[in-house]
Amino acid sequence: MKKFRADQARMHLFMMLALTFTTGIIDAVGYLGLDRVFTANMTGNVVILGMAIAQADGLPIVGPIVALVAFMIGAAIGGAMLRSARAGWSGRSTIAFSVTGTVLFGLGVSCFVVLPVEGSPWAFTITGLLGAAMGLQAAAARKLAVADVTTVVVTSTIVGLASESKLAGGTGKNFPRRVLAVLMILIGAGVGALLLQVHIGIGMGAAGGLTLLVALAGHLLRKRRKELEAEEAEAAAAAETAAAETASPGTAVEEARVAPTAEGTRA
Repeated sequence: MKKFRADQARMHLFMMLALTFTTGIIDAVGYLGLDRVFTANMTGNVVILGMAIAQADGLPIVGPIVALVAFMIGAAIGGAMLRSARAGWSGRSTIAFSVTGTVLFGLGVSCFVVLPVEGSPWAFTITGLLGAAMGLQAAAARKLAVADVTTVVVTSTIVGLASESKLAGGTGKNFPRRVLAVLMILIGAGVGALLLQVHIGIGMGAAGGLTLLVALAGHLLRKRRKELEAEEAEAAAAAETAAAETASPGTAVEEARVAPTAEGTRA
């Protein structure tokens, strides 16, 4: 079981890195295909909104507001859903990531039916749904608590990478995973930009498909954990039963020794 827990932690890390990759894709699609809007990186939206309010360079106002509000709603739903869930991957984690993947994949397919035009109601609808889905994902990833991998931002990861590096006199703790998190969102953004040149729906569909695979992997891993826990509980119960049975003959002999003494006393 100890080995399984170590493998499980490693798998959780890989799954969160995969979701970080999908975040890069989605943000590239949002920024380049939906009028300079981030649907996962809310820091970017706040900055864009601030500059737009100051009327700088014709930046959008409605899109970032829609994404921000939707992201918060999605995160709130995720927080409420997972608040009472057990630590680590739970059944509710599977539901949360499955919903995120389904929304992303569904939006990707719908874009082949109705192509979103920047500034149109349909484009704002896609922006809102993407923001809500990514907020839900962020809340679920937060509950899973894989160190240095939040799936939606890497600013804190970069801070930890630099401030705790050996160059800065630190231990270099979690150096590989921090580098991988930054690379995953970087590569994801590049892939998203390339896919956007083919069709805006491909990036969303690909991100959704990968998210659904992560949800399936997490579900199967959780199922295996429950099986091992059940086997462990059965083994413990069998050991207790065997110990009780081993102790029983000794008890019977002791009772046999006491019995004649008691009879002699009564005589």
